[in-house]
Amino acid sequence: MKKISFYLICFLILSNKIFSQQVQKKPNIVFIFSDDHAYQAISAYQSKLAQLAPTPNIDRIANGGMLFNKCYVTNSICTPARATVLTGTHSHINGVRILSDSLDTKQPTFPSVLHQNGYQTAIVGKWHLKSDPQGFDYWDILPGQGEYYNPEFINSKGQYKVEGYATNIITDKAIDWLDKRDESKPFLLMINHKAPHRPWQKGPERLSLYEDTTFPEPENLFDTYENRGDAAKTQEMEISKYMRVGADLKVFTEKGEGAGFYKRLNPEQRKAWDDVYAPIKRDFLKLKLEGDALTKWKYQRYMRDYLAVVRSVDDNVGVVLDYLEKNHLTENTIIVYSSDQGFYLGEHGWFDKRFMYEESFRTPLLIKWPKMIKAGLVNNDLVSNLDFAQTFIDVAGGKAPNVMQGLSLAPLFKGQAPKDWRQSLYYHYYDFPAQHSVQPHEGVATKKYKLIHFYRIDQWELYDLEKDPHEMKSEYSNPNYASVVNKMKQELEKLKHQYHAEDTNNFKKSGNK
Repeated sequence: MKKISFYLICFLILSNKIFSQQVQKKPNIVFIFSDDHAYQAISAYQSKLAQLAPTPNIDRIANGGMLFNKCYVTNSICTPARATVLTGTHSHINGVRILSDSLDTKQPTFPSVLHQNGYQTAIVGKWHLKSDPQGFDYWDILPGQGEYYNPEFINSKGQYKVEGYATNIITDKAIDWLDKRDESKPFLLMINHKAPHRPWQKGPERLSLYEDTTFPEPENLFDTYENRGDAAKTQEMEISKYMRVGADLKVFTEKGEGAGFYKRLNPEQRKAWDDVYAPIKRDFLKLKLEGDALTKWKYQRYMRDYLAVVRSVDDNVGVVLDYLEKNHLTENTIIVYSSDQGFYLGEHGWFDKRFMYEESFRTPLLIKWPKMIKAGLVNNDLVSNLDFAQTFIDVAGGKAPNVMQGLSLAPLFKGQAPKDWRQSLYYHYYDFPAQHSVQPHEGVATKKYKLIHFYRIDQWELYDLEKDPHEMKSEYSNPNYASVVNKMKQELEKLKHQYHAEDTNNFKKSGNK
């Protein structure tokens, strides 16, 4: 009898271990999601900034997995982009068209589907969707945009303040959750950084970084917006006119622009900040710059701040990657790095996003999964943030809700796209009138062409992306492109039908909604 009991106990222990291993065959998912991180500011994308402002840790994801060269967003603005990532649906389906919209969390999201399929789920950092997170076992988020220094956080127990720098704090919270998780279950961990969102406040470890670096200017920093419609001319995104010397570029006083931020700093932080920025302010006031000289100075300050903030994100990506390696989690963990949208780094003379032009429309995407993706692959297929939800559910062995509109990227992990992979993408930006005064527009893009309709002012633009990659001249009225225009309009209507998109005539007189 004792012998039978002994064997029974051994059998139960072994069965439990086997069951646990079978459960763990589902991959873990670590999704690192930054805010306004331009692909040009990731050295793996080999832009002009790559040698001067490397991102060695984000590059580790690309070098060990797959870099996506043509990942685009459906609506290049923070809140709508986040809603699309979570729901796998376009803005007109999930109801989050503009910044002030709130996500109805009763609709399916990929975290809720994974949670229902046995995953433990967590999110730390920026949420920016008005409603409380749903489908997560654990959440600890920044209220609204959040602050860089000494930020407030909100969790299920309420709001509280944490001393330190947001990017570091978010990573610390993520690591703490990993330490305390249930190791018998697969997990989804979303690490959502505030950085490098405006106003680009450097971290304490990187305050002096790039202060002696001069960055190359974009060819079209002084764009005059000829050969395009009115939308490019009437925006309020120009570095020369709309980038604030005080709040954006840190030449502020205790009572002027940026005073609220300065007051948040503790004495130690304030001293470190003043050691770097007081000389910058002093020198700037002596120079008394105007015109192009002022724009050039603004651009250099913008790049020094923005890229140093990016480097702090990269440092923290390294912390997460090192943790996964040290704890033997790398092999069975999908590591994804992306941003809510792209960002202008002086191209067309701009900062910010919103437009369907390339630097805003395109976003970085890097995925590492040693079990399924060979190291060093580069993908050039058209993919979208619409696909993220489908992909996460697919690799987790779940079934995506029918309402989701994206494609799983899993077939691309083998290095070759299916023959029926998409050849075009649909885009719609709604938020007008709003900050930066970008006209609402919709459009369709293929690898070769991009057609944009600024429907409120009823102006069309067509770009030949092979001949004009910087989108400096619309070919819409060029008779040589008449057949291309017709084909692209047909493609736009096809995609609108496919995605159940609204008729833009409903928006022409009513602004954004």
